[in-house]
Amino acid sequence: MTQSAIVAECLDCGHRAEYSPTLASCPQCAGQWLEARYNYEQIGAALPQLVQNRPFNLWRYRELLPVGVFNPGLSMGEGGTPLIRASSLGMMLGCRNLFIKDERQGPTNSFKDRQAAVSVAALKEAGINEVVLSSTGNVAIAYSAYAARAGIKLWAFLTSLVPAEKMREVAIYGTQVVKVTSTYDQVKKVAAEFASQRGYYLERGARSIPSVEGMKTIAFEICEQLNGLLPPQPPAPAEGSAPAPATWIAPDWYFQSVSGGLGPLGVQKGFAELHQMRLIDRIPGIVSIQAEGCSPMVKAWKLDRDQAEPVVSPRTLIATLATGDPGRTYTLLYQRMKANPRTGALHGGAFESVTDEETFRTMHILAKLEGISVEPAAAVAFAGLIKLVRAGMIAPDDVIVVNCTGHTMPIELTVLGEGWKRDVELPAAAANLDLPLEAVPESEQEGLLAALSRVTDDRFSRVLIVDDTEEARRLIRRILQSQGNYIIQEAHNGQSALALARQEPPDLILLDLMMPEMDGFSVLDALKDDPTTATVPVIVVTAKELTVDEKQRLSGRIHTLMQKGEFLSGDLLEEVQSLVR
Repeated sequence: MTQSAIVAECLDCGHRAEYSPTLASCPQCAGQWLEARYNYEQIGAALPQLVQNRPFNLWRYRELLPVGVFNPGLSMGEGGTPLIRASSLGMMLGCRNLFIKDERQGPTNSFKDRQAAVSVAALKEAGINEVVLSSTGNVAIAYSAYAARAGIKLWAFLTSLVPAEKMREVAIYGTQVVKVTSTYDQVKKVAAEFASQRGYYLERGARSIPSVEGMKTIAFEICEQLNGLLPPQPPAPAEGSAPAPATWIAPDWYFQSVSGGLGPLGVQKGFAELHQMRLIDRIPGIVSIQAEGCSPMVKAWKLDRDQAEPVVSPRTLIATLATGDPGRTYTLLYQRMKANPRTGALHGGAFESVTDEETFRTMHILAKLEGISVEPAAAVAFAGLIKLVRAGMIAPDDVIVVNCTGHTMPIELTVLGEGWKRDVELPAAAANLDLPLEAVPESEQEGLLAALSRVTDDRFSRVLIVDDTEEARRLIRRILQSQGNYIIQEAHNGQSALALARQEPPDLILLDLMMPEMDGFSVLDALKDDPTTATVPVIVVTAKELTVDEKQRLSGRIHTLMQKGEFLSGDLLEEVQSLVR
């Protein structure tokens, strides 16, 4: 079965347009909230058979993902995480069917791997090579890993409240960390401004189709896995006609800790799509748990309001959940949960909050009962489950799945050395969460622009990589990006290399010798014969075993000869830095 056509539907006017990762707004009304739509009837009929012969990872559902061609070279086995029966914790709570979706076992130990894997694959397919995002930790870590594999330069704007070990984890992949001394909501605005100034792609979270689509695969996997862990469930009553038997099994409840709400939004969409394809007979209740010190969604839900009032000053030690303004993400969750009155319940889910103390206590409980150690942000969901079970909301026979969202490992500071982050001190007015950036006084705007200008430097050294092999170009690009700031251009053959070099002479050329049509020796001859490029230093990086005559041809005309597969990244960096310092 081939990939079905994907359309992007505007949530404001309903207009449908051909999907592209670069489509940021509706062509008809300029609305910025778009969702992917597929041929559900065709895919639903074929999907159960299709997945039987595929590896258990998120790409087994590729017909329902916004990537035209699956690229196995970018994959690290994302998805396919275990669904573990929590027998001891379930026994303690009186819940006979309690399961843990263990997202700690993703490539970077969090459920954000799904978002990053699908997003980076879509961006790579679209030819995007530079990306900006804001994060409270795990998103930046996951994107950094996948961007490294894809050869994409990543700028991660992090609030200064993010634990240092998470910042170091981001930095070790070669991402440029920008630490902003402000709240996360203001960090998002600063990142957006930076992306706009530079013309870089901005990762927009819940407004990004690939991000939402990656998250929904959690729902797909849960329903497929429950099919092998539980006996067939009786179908939920339907009005007007008897329902057809479902192929997979949906839980009664899905629990997750929440910061901005992207996870539950994507998971809810996944369950809804399975229901639309008649693969499950109900949409579970979605339960989103927030830290009490930053719980705008919980407060709005309990007041039965469809818009959340932002929390300007979060008061929680769990910094990775300190998103004070969920915006329209909460509104969409509210509307969809209200439209899903589960059988035997008054609503299609709930929002609840737990204190930091309850969270830390639950970390001990989970580790001691189930042998599962989690970070505080993941423990919030389990603390919420305990709270709602004790409140009588969950029945003993209900099937419950809790997303164990992540557990990251610290990176030793000595591994990174100096210069792995950059600090931004915002002017007083610009740091005011209540003021949009355009409303900041002109004098303060100058301070903001000056702060952002220190994040990057227009005088970066320009490096041209010339190699006919994409994998070799990507490796060299990542080596350079990992520990330096360069304007990098790539050429896949000799003619394009000469055109780029003559258009704007680079500070350095990294040249392969073995290329079809025009080899590296010919490129070097042409460079040296042209006065505009004759003085540009050249490092030859080749897998070719050179003869004595070939070495003589290079003698005195290049700076260094390096053999592919034999040099360490540090060796290359030392040579580059000695030339462009």
